[in-house]
Amino acid sequence: MADVLVRGVPKEVVSRLKKRAASKGRSLQAELKEVLVHAAGNDFAKVREIARQLRLRTSGRPQTDSVELVREDRDR
Repeated sequence: MADVLVRGVPKEVVSRLKKRAASKGRSLQAELKEVLVHAAGNDFAKVREIARQLRLRTSGRPQTDSVELVREDRDR
């Protein structure tokens, strides 16, 4: 795992990130790591593999029409 140093971050940004981290019960470092991991996203090959696995798990199963589900939910 690599270390990253970011200089020149405005104080108000750091303050907001600290508040955000505290609201989630984690350190500023843990919050920043989560932000960076989320921002980087998955690589396309990984996303394609996840989609392939989902298709395999659901193929051959009957699928409910979403229109029916929405109508049923609205009728409640």
